[in-house]
Amino acid sequence: MSSTTGSKAGVVRSPMSWISIVMMIAGAVLMVSGAATYATVSNTLAAERITVSEDGCLGGSEVAGPFTAYCEAMVIESHALEATGGKTYAELDREDPLRNVAMNGSFLRASLFTSVVAFGVSAMAVGLGLLFVLLGVAVRALGRTSVPDDARQLIES
Repeated sequence: MSSTTGSKAGVVRSPMSWISIVMMIAGAVLMVSGAATYATVSNTLAAERITVSEDGCLGGSEVAGPFTAYCEAMVIESHALEATGGKTYAELDREDPLRNVAMNGSFLRASLFTSVVAFGVSAMAVGLGLLFVLLGVAVRALGRTSVPDDARQLIES
């Protein structure tokens, strides 16, 4: 177990104390990096000045978040399929001029879905960071819990 002396120079921290500090720092780093990633993706999408088509969910909204990006991807899919007669890029003949329409639609959808995934991963990082901070606080509290003498003898034997 840990032992402490009266002076700061002689303080010995238990392994649980160090583990809790590392967990809290890792949690804070995850939370900050997740939030920064979310903001960066949002700002980058907003800079493109994309508006969700009126015929889609959240129609007329600026694409700057995961829901609007998803809605616009779904609209692009329906418009591309409508333009190609319901055929995908792979189903169209190589010489069909509509193949470029299908290809561009597929590319745009993939780009928007990539941003949706980035939003999800950054939100997960923030959530995991919060979990690490809370676990670090709990481990630190457990490390400070006093153990009765009879239990201490069982632990040390």
